[in-house]
Amino acid sequence: MPSLDEFARKWKIDLTPLAPVARRYPFGLNAYFEGLIRESGDGVWRQVVPDPLEMSDVSGFEDPLAEEALSPAPNLVHRYPNRVLWLVTNRCALNCRFCTRKRRWGRGEEPQDLKPALDYIVERKEIVDVLLSGGDPLLLPQERLYEILRRLREIEHVQIIRIGSRVPCALPSAITPGLAQMLSGFHPLYVNIHFNHPVEVTAESARACALLANAGIPLASQTVLLRGVNDSHTVLAELFHKLLSIRVRPYYLMQMDLTAGTAHFRTPVSTGLKILRMLRNRISGLAMPHFVIDLPGGRGKMALLPNMIREINAKEMIVRNYKGETCIYPLLAGEQESLQAEVNPL
Repeated sequence: MPSLDEFARKWKIDLTPLAPVARRYPFGLNAYFEGLIRESGDGVWRQVVPDPLEMSDVSGFEDPLAEEALSPAPNLVHRYPNRVLWLVTNRCALNCRFCTRKRRWGRGEEPQDLKPALDYIVERKEIVDVLLSGGDPLLLPQERLYEILRRLREIEHVQIIRIGSRVPCALPSAITPGLAQMLSGFHPLYVNIHFNHPVEVTAESARACALLANAGIPLASQTVLLRGVNDSHTVLAELFHKLLSIRVRPYYLMQMDLTAGTAHFRTPVSTGLKILRMLRNRISGLAMPHFVIDLPGGRGKMALLPNMIREINAKEMIVRNYKGETCIYPLLAGEQESLQAEVNPL
Protein backbone atom coordinates (compact mmCIF):
# COMPACT_ATOMS: atom_id res chain seq x y z
CA MET A 1 0.00 0.00 0.00
CA PRO A 2 1.35 3.49 -0.82
CA SER A 3 1.97 5.83 2.08
CA LEU A 4 0.38 9.27 2.12
CA ASP A 5 3.83 10.81 1.43
CA GLU A 6 4.26 8.59 -1.64
CA PHE A 7 0.76 9.35 -2.84
CA ALA A 8 1.27 13.11 -2.45
CA ARG A 9 4.55 13.03 -4.38
CA LYS A 10 3.06 10.95 -7.20
CA TRP A 11 0.03 13.19 -7.59
CA LYS A 12 1.98 16.41 -6.93
CA ILE A 13 -0.28 17.64 -4.14
CA ASP A 14 0.54 19.59 -0.98
CA LEU A 15 0.75 17.21 1.95
CA THR A 16 0.63 19.97 4.58
CA PRO A 17 -3.18 20.23 4.99
CA LEU A 18 -3.65 16.45 4.70
CA ALA A 19 -1.14 15.26 7.31
CA PRO A 20 -3.15 16.35 10.41
CA VAL A 21 -6.24 14.64 8.99
CA ALA A 22 -4.34 11.40 8.40
CA ARG A 23 -2.95 11.47 11.94
CA ARG A 24 -6.50 11.38 13.27
CA TYR A 25 -8.08 9.28 10.50
CA PRO A 26 -5.30 7.21 8.87
CA PHE A 27 -4.84 7.08 5.10
CA GLY A 28 -5.28 3.62 3.58
CA LEU A 29 -5.18 2.87 -0.15
CA ASN A 30 -4.02 -0.04 -2.31
CA ALA A 31 -2.39 0.18 -5.73
CA TYR A 32 -5.35 -1.38 -7.56
CA PHE A 33 -7.90 1.12 -6.28
CA GLU A 34 -5.47 4.00 -6.76
CA GLY A 35 -5.31 2.92 -10.39
CA LEU A 36 -9.01 3.75 -10.77
CA ILE A 37 -8.34 7.44 -10.07
CA ARG A 38 -8.39 9.44 -13.29
CA GLU A 39 -7.79 12.92 -11.89
CA SER A 40 -7.52 14.82 -8.64
CA GLY A 41 -10.94 15.28 -7.02
CA ASP A 42 -12.82 12.68 -9.07
CA GLY A 43 -15.33 10.20 -7.64
CA VAL A 44 -12.69 7.66 -6.65
CA TRP A 45 -10.26 10.26 -5.27
CA ARG A 46 -12.87 11.75 -2.95
CA GLN A 47 -13.60 8.37 -1.40
CA VAL A 48 -10.04 7.68 -0.25
CA VAL A 49 -7.97 10.89 -0.03
CA PRO A 50 -8.03 12.77 3.31
CA ASP A 51 -9.85 16.09 3.30
CA PRO A 52 -9.36 18.87 5.88
CA LEU A 53 -13.16 19.07 6.10
CA GLU A 54 -13.02 15.85 8.12
CA MET A 55 -11.54 17.84 10.99
CA SER A 56 -14.13 20.61 10.99
CA ASP A 57 -17.25 18.44 11.22
CA VAL A 58 -18.95 19.05 14.57
CA SER A 59 -22.32 17.60 13.59
CA GLY A 60 -21.53 13.89 13.60
CA PHE A 61 -21.12 11.12 16.16
CA GLU A 62 -18.20 8.75 16.72
CA ASP A 63 -20.66 5.84 16.87
CA PRO A 64 -23.80 7.05 15.07
CA LEU A 65 -25.53 3.64 15.06
CA ALA A 66 -24.82 2.93 18.75
CA GLU A 67 -22.96 -0.26 17.90
CA GLU A 68 -20.91 -0.11 21.10
CA ALA A 69 -24.04 0.31 23.23
CA LEU A 70 -25.73 -2.60 21.46
CA SER A 71 -22.74 -4.90 21.90
CA PRO A 72 -23.51 -7.71 24.38
CA ALA A 73 -20.22 -9.49 23.60
CA PRO A 74 -16.90 -8.23 22.19
CA ASN A 75 -17.26 -7.23 18.52
CA LEU A 76 -20.88 -8.43 18.36
CA VAL A 77 -23.81 -6.06 17.72
CA HIS A 78 -27.37 -7.21 18.45
CA ARG A 79 -29.73 -4.60 17.01
CA TYR A 80 -32.56 -6.65 15.47
CA PRO A 81 -34.34 -9.50 17.29
CA ASN A 82 -33.36 -12.40 15.02
CA ARG A 83 -29.93 -11.42 13.67
CA VAL A 84 -26.56 -10.14 14.78
CA LEU A 85 -23.62 -8.26 13.27
CA TRP A 86 -20.21 -9.76 14.04
CA LEU A 87 -17.13 -7.59 13.47
CA VAL A 88 -14.52 -10.28 12.83
CA THR A 89 -11.59 -8.11 11.69
CA ASN A 90 -10.28 -4.54 11.79
CA ARG A 91 -8.50 -4.80 8.44
CA CYS A 92 -9.84 -3.21 5.23
CA ALA A 93 -8.63 -2.97 1.65
CA LEU A 94 -9.19 0.81 1.89
CA ASN A 95 -9.85 3.46 4.48
CA CYS A 96 -13.00 4.97 2.99
CA ARG A 97 -13.21 8.56 4.22
CA PHE A 98 -16.97 8.26 4.81
CA CYS A 99 -16.70 5.05 6.87
CA THR A 100 -19.26 4.65 9.64
CA ARG A 101 -16.60 2.89 11.76
CA LYS A 102 -13.82 5.48 11.54
CA ARG A 103 -13.65 5.18 15.33
CA ARG A 104 -12.20 1.67 14.91
CA TRP A 105 -9.36 2.67 12.58
CA GLY A 106 -5.98 1.96 14.07
CA ARG A 107 -7.27 -0.22 16.87
CA GLY A 108 -4.34 -2.49 16.15
CA GLU A 109 -4.94 -6.01 17.42
CA GLU A 110 -7.31 -8.17 15.42
CA PRO A 111 -10.17 -9.79 17.36
CA GLN A 112 -8.79 -13.19 18.38
CA ASP A 113 -11.15 -14.90 20.79
CA LEU A 114 -14.21 -16.29 18.98
CA LYS A 115 -15.74 -17.83 22.09
CA PRO A 116 -17.66 -14.87 23.62
CA ALA A 117 -19.51 -14.07 20.37
CA LEU A 118 -20.17 -17.73 19.58
CA ASP A 119 -21.41 -18.41 23.11
CA TYR A 120 -23.83 -15.50 22.85
CA ILE A 121 -25.20 -16.77 19.53
CA VAL A 122 -25.46 -20.37 20.79
CA GLU A 123 -27.45 -19.30 23.84
CA ARG A 124 -30.07 -17.38 21.82
CA LYS A 125 -32.12 -19.56 19.52
CA GLU A 126 -33.91 -16.55 18.09
CA ILE A 127 -30.71 -15.63 16.20
CA VAL A 128 -31.14 -17.18 12.75
CA ASP A 129 -29.00 -14.79 10.67
CA VAL A 130 -25.39 -13.69 11.24
CA LEU A 131 -23.73 -10.89 9.25
CA LEU A 132 -19.93 -10.94 9.25
CA SER A 133 -18.34 -7.54 8.82
CA GLY A 134 -15.45 -5.54 10.20
CA GLY A 135 -13.13 -4.46 8.63
CA ASP A 136 -13.50 -6.86 5.76
CA PRO A 137 -14.00 -10.58 6.45
CA LEU A 138 -12.72 -11.54 2.98
CA LEU A 139 -9.29 -10.23 3.96
CA LEU A 140 -8.99 -12.69 6.84
CA PRO A 141 -6.59 -15.59 6.36
CA GLN A 142 -8.66 -18.27 4.64
CA GLU A 143 -8.14 -20.70 7.51
CA ARG A 144 -9.45 -18.14 10.00
CA LEU A 145 -12.55 -17.35 7.93
CA TYR A 146 -13.17 -21.08 7.42
CA GLU A 147 -13.04 -21.62 11.19
CA ILE A 148 -15.58 -18.85 11.82
CA LEU A 149 -17.95 -20.19 9.17
CA ARG A 150 -17.53 -23.77 10.37
CA ARG A 151 -18.31 -22.82 13.96
CA LEU A 152 -21.40 -20.89 12.89
CA ARG A 153 -22.65 -23.79 10.79
CA GLU A 154 -22.42 -26.02 13.88
CA ILE A 155 -25.11 -23.87 15.52
CA GLU A 156 -28.40 -25.47 14.52
CA HIS A 157 -30.56 -22.36 14.72
CA VAL A 158 -28.23 -20.21 12.55
CA GLN A 159 -29.85 -20.57 9.14
CA ILE A 160 -28.29 -17.75 7.11
CA ILE A 161 -24.77 -16.32 6.98
CA ARG A 162 -23.99 -13.05 5.25
CA ILE A 163 -20.66 -11.37 4.56
CA GLY A 164 -20.29 -7.62 4.05
CA SER A 165 -17.24 -6.86 1.91
CA ARG A 166 -15.66 -4.28 -0.35
CA VAL A 167 -12.93 -6.66 -1.52
CA PRO A 168 -14.50 -7.71 -4.86
CA CYS A 169 -14.65 -4.00 -5.72
CA ALA A 170 -11.59 -2.58 -3.97
CA LEU A 171 -9.05 -5.44 -4.12
CA PRO A 172 -10.51 -8.05 -6.49
CA SER A 173 -7.27 -10.06 -6.73
CA ALA A 174 -7.97 -11.25 -3.17
CA ILE A 175 -10.95 -13.25 -4.49
CA THR A 176 -9.38 -16.52 -5.58
CA PRO A 177 -10.89 -19.77 -6.88
CA GLY A 178 -9.84 -21.41 -3.62
CA LEU A 179 -11.64 -18.79 -1.52
CA ALA A 180 -14.79 -19.07 -3.63
CA GLN A 181 -14.75 -22.85 -3.36
CA MET A 182 -14.33 -22.69 0.41
CA LEU A 183 -17.22 -20.26 0.78
CA SER A 184 -19.46 -22.50 -1.35
CA GLY A 185 -19.38 -25.10 1.41
CA PHE A 186 -21.44 -22.91 3.74
CA HIS A 187 -24.67 -22.23 1.87
CA PRO A 188 -27.02 -20.48 2.35
CA LEU A 189 -24.36 -17.78 2.30
CA TYR A 190 -24.74 -14.28 0.81
CA VAL A 191 -22.15 -11.61 0.01
CA ASN A 192 -23.08 -7.92 0.04
CA ILE A 193 -20.50 -5.85 -1.84
CA HIS A 194 -19.90 -2.11 -1.55
CA PHE A 195 -19.72 -0.39 -4.97
CA ASN A 196 -20.14 3.40 -5.21
CA HIS A 197 -19.14 4.52 -8.70
CA PRO A 198 -19.33 3.09 -12.25
CA VAL A 199 -15.53 3.16 -12.71
CA GLU A 200 -15.29 0.59 -9.91
CA VAL A 201 -16.91 -1.99 -12.19
CA THR A 202 -13.86 -3.25 -14.05
CA ALA A 203 -12.76 -6.46 -15.74
CA GLU A 204 -11.00 -7.38 -12.48
CA SER A 205 -14.03 -6.77 -10.28
CA ALA A 206 -16.23 -8.61 -12.79
CA ARG A 207 -13.87 -11.60 -12.58
CA ALA A 208 -13.99 -11.57 -8.77
CA CYS A 209 -17.79 -11.39 -8.76
CA ALA A 210 -18.01 -14.19 -11.33
CA LEU A 211 -15.93 -16.46 -9.10
CA LEU A 212 -18.34 -15.90 -6.23
CA ALA A 213 -21.49 -16.09 -8.35
CA ASN A 214 -20.30 -19.27 -10.06
CA ALA A 215 -19.85 -20.75 -6.58
CA GLY A 216 -23.58 -20.27 -6.06
CA ILE A 217 -23.25 -17.21 -3.81
CA PRO A 218 -25.94 -14.54 -4.35
CA LEU A 219 -24.36 -11.10 -4.66
CA ALA A 220 -25.88 -7.73 -3.80
CA SER A 221 -24.50 -4.22 -3.62
CA GLN A 222 -24.83 -1.60 -0.90
CA THR A 223 -24.08 1.83 -2.34
CA VAL A 224 -23.62 4.90 -0.14
CA LEU A 225 -25.00 8.15 -1.55
CA LEU A 226 -22.03 10.55 -1.49
CA ARG A 227 -21.94 14.24 -2.34
CA GLY A 228 -19.55 14.88 -5.21
CA VAL A 229 -19.13 11.16 -5.92
CA ASN A 230 -22.41 9.65 -7.07
CA ASP A 231 -25.22 12.08 -6.14
CA SER A 232 -26.61 12.07 -9.69
CA HIS A 233 -29.20 9.82 -11.28
CA THR A 234 -27.06 9.46 -14.42
CA VAL A 235 -24.04 8.20 -12.44
CA LEU A 236 -26.14 5.80 -10.39
CA ALA A 237 -28.11 4.55 -13.41
CA GLU A 238 -24.80 3.61 -15.04
CA LEU A 239 -23.53 1.98 -11.85
CA PHE A 240 -26.67 -0.07 -11.20
CA HIS A 241 -26.87 -1.27 -14.81
CA LYS A 242 -23.21 -2.28 -14.76
CA LEU A 243 -23.72 -4.15 -11.50
CA LEU A 244 -26.55 -6.21 -12.97
CA SER A 245 -24.31 -7.04 -15.92
CA ILE A 246 -21.79 -8.67 -13.55
CA ARG A 247 -24.54 -10.49 -11.59
CA VAL A 248 -24.62 -8.14 -8.61
CA ARG A 249 -28.10 -7.01 -7.58
CA PRO A 250 -28.33 -3.37 -6.41
CA TYR A 251 -29.80 -3.76 -2.92
CA TYR A 252 -29.39 -0.58 -0.90
CA LEU A 253 -28.78 3.06 -1.76
CA MET A 254 -27.85 4.30 1.70
CA GLN A 255 -28.14 7.81 3.06
CA MET A 256 -24.85 8.79 4.69
CA ASP A 257 -24.64 7.87 8.37
CA LEU A 258 -24.18 10.75 10.81
CA THR A 259 -20.55 9.82 11.42
CA ALA A 260 -18.06 12.37 12.75
CA GLY A 261 -15.77 13.64 10.02
CA THR A 262 -18.11 12.88 7.12
CA ALA A 263 -20.55 15.81 6.89
CA HIS A 264 -19.03 17.03 3.60
CA PHE A 265 -20.22 13.80 1.96
CA ARG A 266 -23.79 14.11 3.23
CA THR A 267 -26.62 14.95 0.83
CA PRO A 268 -30.12 16.19 1.71
CA VAL A 269 -32.57 13.30 2.13
CA SER A 270 -34.55 14.85 -0.73
CA THR A 271 -31.60 14.17 -3.08
CA GLY A 272 -31.92 10.42 -2.63
CA LEU A 273 -35.68 10.55 -3.12
CA LYS A 274 -35.32 12.63 -6.27
CA ILE A 275 -32.74 10.21 -7.67
CA LEU A 276 -35.03 7.26 -6.94
CA ARG A 277 -37.88 9.01 -8.75
CA MET A 278 -35.63 9.77 -11.73
CA LEU A 279 -34.47 6.15 -11.92
CA ARG A 280 -37.90 4.53 -11.68
CA ASN A 281 -38.90 2.95 -15.01
CA ARG A 282 -35.77 4.35 -16.63
CA ILE A 283 -33.69 1.37 -15.53
CA SER A 284 -34.74 -2.23 -14.96
CA GLY A 285 -36.71 -2.94 -11.82
CA LEU A 286 -33.99 -5.45 -10.97
CA ALA A 287 -31.54 -2.55 -10.84
CA MET A 288 -33.63 -0.43 -8.44
CA PRO A 289 -32.26 -0.42 -4.87
CA HIS A 290 -34.08 0.43 -1.66
CA PHE A 291 -33.23 3.95 -0.48
CA VAL A 292 -32.63 3.62 3.26
CA ILE A 293 -31.61 5.66 6.27
CA ASP A 294 -29.91 3.91 9.17
CA LEU A 295 -31.55 5.75 12.05
CA PRO A 296 -29.32 7.30 14.73
CA GLY A 297 -28.95 5.55 18.05
CA GLY A 298 -29.20 2.06 16.59
CA ARG A 299 -32.92 2.27 15.86
CA GLY A 300 -32.59 0.38 12.58
CA LYS A 301 -32.97 0.97 8.86
CA MET A 302 -35.94 2.83 7.40
CA ALA A 303 -36.77 2.64 3.69
CA LEU A 304 -38.01 5.80 1.97
CA LEU A 305 -39.93 6.19 -1.30
CA PRO A 306 -40.62 9.33 -3.31
CA ASN A 307 -44.18 10.57 -2.89
CA MET A 308 -45.96 9.78 -6.14
CA ILE A 309 -49.47 10.07 -4.63
CA ARG A 310 -51.13 13.43 -5.18
CA GLU A 311 -54.63 12.81 -3.78
CA ILE A 312 -56.74 10.07 -2.22
CA ASN A 313 -60.53 10.33 -2.23
CA ALA A 314 -63.44 7.97 -1.75
CA LYS A 315 -63.27 6.61 -5.29
CA GLU A 316 -59.75 6.97 -6.56
CA MET A 317 -56.08 7.63 -5.98
CA ILE A 318 -54.48 10.31 -8.15
CA VAL A 319 -50.80 9.65 -8.76
CA ARG A 320 -47.87 10.93 -10.78
CA ASN A 321 -45.96 8.43 -12.91
CA TYR A 322 -42.27 8.46 -13.79
CA LYS A 323 -42.91 10.82 -16.72
CA GLY A 324 -44.67 13.31 -14.47
CA GLU A 325 -48.08 12.44 -15.94
CA THR A 326 -51.17 12.48 -13.73
CA CYS A 327 -52.93 9.11 -13.57
CA ILE A 328 -56.06 7.87 -11.82
CA TYR A 329 -56.25 4.51 -10.05
CA PRO A 330 -59.69 3.29 -8.83
CA LEU A 331 -60.03 2.26 -5.19
CA LEU A 332 -62.14 -0.40 -3.54
CA ALA A 333 -65.17 0.75 -1.56
CA GLY A 334 -64.12 1.89 1.92
CA GLU A 335 -60.42 1.79 1.10
CA GLN A 336 -59.74 5.53 1.44
CA GLU A 337 -59.25 5.67 5.22
CA SER A 338 -56.93 2.65 5.48
CA LEU A 339 -54.85 3.84 2.52
CA GLN A 340 -54.47 7.34 3.95
CA ALA A 341 -53.34 5.83 7.24
CA GLU A 342 -50.56 3.98 5.42
CA VAL A 343 -49.25 6.76 3.17
CA ASN A 344 -49.85 9.99 5.11
CA PRO A 345 -47.61 11.18 7.97
CA LEU A 346 -48.91 10.45 11.47
